[in-house]
Amino acid sequence: MTQLPRTLFDKIWDAHEILRNESGQSLLWIDRHFVHEGSFHAFNKLNDRGLKVAHPERTTGIADHYVPTRGRSIKVVTDKVRSVIEQLEHNTRAHGVSLFGLDDPRQGIVHVVGPEQGITQPGLVMVCGDSHTSTHGALGALAFGIGASEVAHVLATQTLWQTKPKRLRIKVEGRLRPGVGAKDIALAWISRLGADGARGYAIEYAGEVIRDLSVEARLTLCNLSIEGGGRCGMIAPDEKTLAYLKSRPLAPGGKDWERAVEYWRTLNTDEGARFDREITLRGEEIAPQVTWGVSPEEALPIDARVPDPALASSQAEAARIRDSLDYMGLIPGQPLTEVTVDSVFIGSCTNARIEDLRAAAEVLKGQRCKVPGIVSPGSTLVKRQAEEEGLDRIFTEAGLEWRESGCSMCVGMNGDQVASGERCASTTNRNFKGRQGPGARTHLMSPAMVAAAALTGHLTDLRELTR
Repeated sequence: MTQLPRTLFDKIWDAHEILRNESGQSLLWIDRHFVHEGSFHAFNKLNDRGLKVAHPERTTGIADHYVPTRGRSIKVVTDKVRSVIEQLEHNTRAHGVSLFGLDDPRQGIVHVVGPEQGITQPGLVMVCGDSHTSTHGALGALAFGIGASEVAHVLATQTLWQTKPKRLRIKVEGRLRPGVGAKDIALAWISRLGADGARGYAIEYAGEVIRDLSVEARLTLCNLSIEGGGRCGMIAPDEKTLAYLKSRPLAPGGKDWERAVEYWRTLNTDEGARFDREITLRGEEIAPQVTWGVSPEEALPIDARVPDPALASSQAEAARIRDSLDYMGLIPGQPLTEVTVDSVFIGSCTNARIEDLRAAAEVLKGQRCKVPGIVSPGSTLVKRQAEEEGLDRIFTEAGLEWRESGCSMCVGMNGDQVASGERCASTTNRNFKGRQGPGARTHLMSPAMVAAAALTGHLTDLRELTR
C-alpha cells in the first residue's frame, strides 16, 4: 500500500508514537530531556513517590535561569536563588543525571547549549520545562516546552501524553534586505497573525529566505514560534544542518554519523503533503522590527508610528492599545524613532550566539554608547569564542558590561533587572508587563538594532547608520 505524502512533523511524530488512547491522545517516546533550576518541583514529585529517573542518560541538567552573571560564585545571589541552584545540583547528582553547572566550561542557556554540544539532532523528540524549547526545531527536531507535572512524567517514564497539533507552514520567499534578519521575520509574522495566530499548530518554516538563513538564525526564528502561539517550530535539515552538527561533541561519529545522515536526509516534507494552514511572506517586504507594546504581536517596522487607539477597528482593540501605551508610556502617533531608551540588553536564548554578538559588535565597533547596558553570551563557550575574536573589548570600550552566560535580564530571576519605569532595548523574546522586572518597559528587536539604540539613546533604524 502506497503511503500518503507526509510532512516533516508527521514523520517524526509517527516514529515516536507508542500508542493512542480512546480520547485521541498519543503516548510519545522522548529522546532528549533538559532540566534546569525550575525542575525541582518535578524532582520533588519523584522523591515523594519513591521513584527514580527512568533513563538518566537521556536527561541533561543545565544551570541557566538563576545563575549569576557578574561572576560564577553563588555567594553573590540571594538565599532563595542559591537554594534552587543547589537543588538542581543535588537532584541531578542523586539521580545520575549529567549536569552542566556553574563550574562546567560547557555551561550556558539550555537552548544554546543543546545545539552547541550536538545533543540536539534531526528527528528527535525533545522536551524541557521551558516554553522556548521550540528553538531546537531549527535542526529538524520536534521540540516543545512542558509543564512541571509533565517534566515529572518524562523523568519517571521517558514518555509523554500529547494531543497531536495541526500543521502550519510559514513560507518566506524572495530575499531579505540589508539590516533584516531572523528576529525581524519572527516579529513580522507574529504581528501579522497575532500572539494566538498559530495556537494549536506545529509550524514548519520553509521557502527561499529560510533556506538562505544560517543555522544560528534558524534557531532564533524557531525560538520565537511559541510567541505566536505555536506548539513548536521546525525547519527541515539540509546541508547547512549537517555541516553545523558534524564533529559536535555529542553528535554521532564514525559509522554512526553516516547512518544518522542517511536517516536525516529523509526528514523533509514530501511533495504533495497537506498542511492545515499555509502563510506566505515576501522577504523583501520585511523591515527591521521593534515592539511598541506588551506582547510580541505588538510590533511594527522601525519607520512606523506608535498606534493610535482612535483609529482602531474595534472598541476591544482600542482598549488593548490604550492599555499597552499607558504601561509603555508612549504617545499615539509618536514616531518609533523618537522613543528614548534608558538601557540595552544583548543576551537570552533568542539572540546570544556568536553570530548575534558579531552583528552587535559590528555596529558598536569604535563607537561609544549613550546608554548603559549588559551583554550576556548564550554560553561559556560562546563567551570564550567572543573573547578570542575581541568582541568583548568592542562591547566594553563602547561602554557596555561584559558578563557571564545565563538567562540574565531576559527573565530577571538572578537579579539582573530593568528598573521600574525605565525602558530597555532588548534582544530577548518577551516584552510582557514586568518581564524584565516590576514596571520595566521592554522593546524587542535584533542584536544589531539594540546596538544602534545603544549608540543613539533611542529606537533607531539600523539602516540609517549603515548608509
